[in-house]
Amino acid sequence: MNLKAGLWQQQTLKLKMTQELSQAITLLQYSSQELTAFLESKALENPLIQIETSHVKTMDPRKDRPKKTRVIDKDQQNWIEQIGKTATNLYDHLYAQVVNHSDVELLKTFLEYIDGNGYICVKEESLATELGTSHEKVDSLVSIIQDLEPAGVGARSLGECLYLQLIRMPKRNPLAEKLVSNHFEEFAEKRWKTLSKQLNISLSDIQLAFDLVQTLNPRPGADFQDEAPSYVIPDVSVKWDGKHFEISVFDDVLPKLTFQQEYFQQFSSVKDANLNKYLQEKQQDYSWIVRSLEQRKETITKVSLAIVQRQQDFFEKGPLHIKPMTMREIAEEIEVHESTVSRAVREKYMQTPFGTFELKSFFTNMVSTTNSEATSSNQVKDAIKKLIEGEDKAKPYSDQEILDILKENDGFVISRRTVAKYRDQLGIPSSSKRKRF
Repeated sequence: MNLKAGLWQQQTLKLKMTQELSQAITLLQYSSQELTAFLESKALENPLIQIETSHVKTMDPRKDRPKKTRVIDKDQQNWIEQIGKTATNLYDHLYAQVVNHSDVELLKTFLEYIDGNGYICVKEESLATELGTSHEKVDSLVSIIQDLEPAGVGARSLGECLYLQLIRMPKRNPLAEKLVSNHFEEFAEKRWKTLSKQLNISLSDIQLAFDLVQTLNPRPGADFQDEAPSYVIPDVSVKWDGKHFEISVFDDVLPKLTFQQEYFQQFSSVKDANLNKYLQEKQQDYSWIVRSLEQRKETITKVSLAIVQRQQDFFEKGPLHIKPMTMREIAEEIEVHESTVSRAVREKYMQTPFGTFELKSFFTNMVSTTNSEATSSNQVKDAIKKLIEGEDKAKPYSDQEILDILKENDGFVISRRTVAKYRDQLGIPSSSKRKRF
């Protein structure tokens, strides 16, 4: 082995990612909200970039109030109604009930440890330390809070939350209270035959108690969470007129970039090498962003067009007619890398004649059938869901029975493990937990 030090020339090939290419890749995977935030941050650091948000209209009620008519339009009425609108959170709701209590200061601090669902989110030992009081005093404070509204608040577990609601019912159910307080795990897991023998009660009585518990609220504090509804703004729109598809990319929701030409010419005339270098860098930065945005729009358009071409039955007949499709197939069709397709569909949505769908939802696994034709996993899931909805709840289908029925009726060739996986993805419990007595 030669370990001598020296200088040698070596010629190698390396792929070096330029700043422009890196930026284009980054912008491609951005959602509309992320891209808007990126452009706004760029406008703050680059004085040559100006953002125009023409899609946002502000209203000043002092100037925009109607002058010739007393009719208030919808937007102004909403603004007026919001003046007196106050949102009560869970903390304020509970504090209003204990404000006159002798231990109001301890209770006020205690309420800070109740989470948004209404549960005590720390252990009592920690509470005693935080409040600087004894464990006995903490127990009394817990009892006070558990007597407040809504019923179930201040619980330390799901079983206790349900029990607190049961004991406040006008018509008490001793069996349901006993099952929830003393046998909650077996009761929730539907190990009812063991409970039936242990407590000497019928399965039908346990079923009635279970039906009652199902009407309770496992998250009593969630009703006080005042969260604004989230809206999905589609990135692509697909329209079908019966003969042709019309595909368009929604970029009106994005800020419009303009170049500050007057500002650039004004300072370019100054004979300062550092200033001119700075202006050239910012001008190049603006050009890179514009080209990256154009490339992003072009890539999303190509991917969307390829999806529509391969999923024509979906756009003409509905979601049940979606076909199996992979990102690699789309990448090969539009001659890009598979990772480019993955970035292009990330957190992007398409508005179709049948609703708004996430772009990545069009990519489904292929499932074989007995007639040598391929179908999508979504169709199999839909078949499983319909089959379980129509089953006899006293004798629900097992995964093996579902497998046999799907193979006989629809020709789906799948394994029992696949049936269980799709059932879990649909949020459907096993046959033992679906059974009614």
